[in-house]
Amino acid sequence: MRSVGGLPPVSQTHDAMPQRPRLGVPTKLAYGLGSMAFGVKDAGFQTFLLLFYNQLVGLPSQWVSGAIALALVVDACVDPIVGQVSDHWRSRWGRRHPFMYAAALPVAISYLLLWNPPHASHAILFVYLLATAIVVRTFITFYEIPSSALVAELSQNYDERTGLLSYRSLFGYLGGLGMALLAYLVFLRPTAAYPQGQLNPHGYSAYGVVSAVVMFVTIILSAAGTQRFVPFLHKPAEAPKKLSQFVREMFSTISNRSFLMTLGAGSFAAMGGGMHAALTLYFATYYWELSSAQISILVVQSFVGAVAGSALAPWLGRRMGKKAAALTVLALAIPASLMPFLLRLAGLFPANHSVWLVPALLVTIAASNTLGIATGILISSMIADVVEDSQVRTGRRSEGLFFAASAFTNKLVSASGLFFAGLMLWLVAFPTAARPGHIDPHILTRLVWTYMPIFAALMLTAVGFLWFYDISRHRHEENLRRASQAAAIAEAATELGAGPLVQPVAD
Repeated sequence: MRSVGGLPPVSQTHDAMPQRPRLGVPTKLAYGLGSMAFGVKDAGFQTFLLLFYNQLVGLPSQWVSGAIALALVVDACVDPIVGQVSDHWRSRWGRRHPFMYAAALPVAISYLLLWNPPHASHAILFVYLLATAIVVRTFITFYEIPSSALVAELSQNYDERTGLLSYRSLFGYLGGLGMALLAYLVFLRPTAAYPQGQLNPHGYSAYGVVSAVVMFVTIILSAAGTQRFVPFLHKPAEAPKKLSQFVREMFSTISNRSFLMTLGAGSFAAMGGGMHAALTLYFATYYWELSSAQISILVVQSFVGAVAGSALAPWLGRRMGKKAAALTVLALAIPASLMPFLLRLAGLFPANHSVWLVPALLVTIAASNTLGIATGILISSMIADVVEDSQVRTGRRSEGLFFAASAFTNKLVSASGLFFAGLMLWLVAFPTAARPGHIDPHILTRLVWTYMPIFAALMLTAVGFLWFYDISRHRHEENLRRASQAAAIAEAATELGAGPLVQPVAD
């Protein structure tokens, strides 16, 4: 037995507990697998939803973007509640897993309904889209927030956390890109009536069915694959009984300076990303005039970006530290994302229908995807390191709340990105039911010139926020030491019947 802080030796009553399972590759794969559900949902919302409801269902673009934005706002308000509740949840299945299991079936059913709207008036379609989008997003939150929070409990290692999040990011992109590729190659194939397959309304229902099945299966498998770690994860103290205390704890936790910096960076990056994603299919269909087969080629190369970004993030994090690595890849992602448009406007990019167009897009998009994915992984890993930094100050572990608060803000600003994308289409007078090659080129040029400076400004603001994050490798290891020491003192005090002696540690 060992002595802690002058107290009597800590009891060995826990020696008989089974040994914690090894965090091997199978567990990392299971942990990452569940993010496929989020990837499928995210790709569907960002890539297809605006085009589907605007160009095929016939709902005006500002109505569609408005419904999507409102659903995101509602979802964002649910995030911190789910995070805070799961941080304090006490059950034999642990803090996180009950929410993860409960999400699987409602997510699948509501996502299926999203792609099968009724034939109705614009007002009814708006309400239908809004309601189904809210349900989908709410229940994916019940899975995504608790699952994201697990990373800080499965490992405390500075570099291993980035590796775990790389698995999560990789599977998320594989889910989204895989379903998008399947849609282009199978469900949205060109026909005589619809030479642009992505404008074929009949394929979206089948896409919804397969997507729903994938989401259900991957959530269940991921939750089951990490279930054996539940006995070894953190056991929360009793939850606050008063709402005022509940709220005070939330605000006290998320006021951590480094967390606020990652929150600002992620928020502006999410706004730019949401705007970019909502317009991607419009640019591909109308600006570059790509067929569904050509778009599917670009989707295939996105797998390269997903794999490369997931490998690049932990490699750079180990060599440069997370902050320097994140600043580097985010700064490089800005010109990489805008390069095709800049070159086209300068007359240096291959013309539409040229044999060199798709290869040129492949190179530039692969670079942009790689850097963007690496940025997201590194920022998420930086948030995971805030957990112990906050624990040292508050005496509480709040993994769920941190990841929920980040998701909350990112969704709010991503909603504004989607909303502004719809407004851009309206401001440049982009026509409904438009056919590629039959749009005034001046409208397309105005859309590009409107998009580029806004995107660049948003991403540069994200770079500015990241600059002020201040948890280094050394500080993280010091936080682990201090948190472990406080936990040992608390354990010794509890066994002596003295009650908790741990107080938040001030710098």
